[in-house]
Amino acid sequence: MPWQRFHAFHLWNLRNLWMIFLKSCGCPMTHAMPHFEITTIGETMLRLSVPSGVRLETATQFDVRPGGAESNVAALLARLGRRTAWCGALPDSALGRLAANALRMAGVNLDGVVWCDQARMGLYFIEFAAPPRPTQVLYDRTASCAAQMTPARVDWDCLLDTRLLHLTGITPALSPGCHALVTEARDRARAAGVAISFDVNYRAKLWRAVQAAAVLEPLLKEVDVLFCSQADAQRLFGLHAAPEAAIVELAERMGAGLTVMTIGANGVLAWDGATLHRQPALPAVVLDRPGAGDALAAGVLQGWLAGDLARGLRYGVTLAALALSQQGDIVVTTLDELESLLDNSGIILR
Repeated sequence: MPWQRFHAFHLWNLRNLWMIFLKSCGCPMTHAMPHFEITTIGETMLRLSVPSGVRLETATQFDVRPGGAESNVAALLARLGRRTAWCGALPDSALGRLAANALRMAGVNLDGVVWCDQARMGLYFIEFAAPPRPTQVLYDRTASCAAQMTPARVDWDCLLDTRLLHLTGITPALSPGCHALVTEARDRARAAGVAISFDVNYRAKLWRAVQAAAVLEPLLKEVDVLFCSQADAQRLFGLHAAPEAAIVELAERMGAGLTVMTIGANGVLAWDGATLHRQPALPAVVLDRPGAGDALAAGVLQGWLAGDLARGLRYGVTLAALALSQQGDIVVTTLDELESLLDNSGIILR
């Protein structure tokens, strides 16, 4: 029923606060706490970028860094002190180990990773540019190790031993097997009482909007936290109203506990079923755009896990600004630095 989802965000956080209280006072726990605070599954690729102003076809050197929508969130939350795990697939090669090493350095648990003997690493190339040319992204991920994932190859014990499972709309676009995997992950998490966050994250280079909408809408039903940009709400779900109205319509249509809508340079909105929250974007010098949306999601989830949505929105816009000002998809920061930036940024919740 709608009212059951209406208070999902608040009820989940009351439970979290109660469990924290019991643990702090040494009271016996009736249920074992999950090993992880957040787990994810999806594709991690290697990103090869050329220096600003250099064309790909004339490149003589590349900067190589790992990146993936789900693992970006896991890595950033790990750097902020959360217990995270990424349960994707990597080739058993130097390239796969390069990506794994970067995630381990961030603090992400990789016990649930599937190592593929005969598969390739997904790649993507970035050509940074200034007006009048836009930045170009070229994907080379066909038949990658991640695209060959199926439900039978997932370490479900690892993936579901968590407070929150984070999924994105990129993974089901990779292959029928990946679509089945995300569907089963959602169903298993719901059956196990694990909260779910889902970032729509539409990629036009992977599938058409009408196809994405048909696949994603059933997956988004009644998730605990739904992330969707204003542009994706328009392209996939036909929500062309002002963002303040579109976010409420999207939340009611999907039955989400908490809905978060990014509105570009204007910041982010959040609807919890009762109150509309607004957080303006933080000014930033843009060096590198990929990963900013993942950073915002990580910040909001950092606050959500702590039961503080207002602070989560502040974390989100601050981490998004940090992502724009750093090279690479994975933001390098600490919780102390983040808190210091909040204290000195003049960010005010509206």
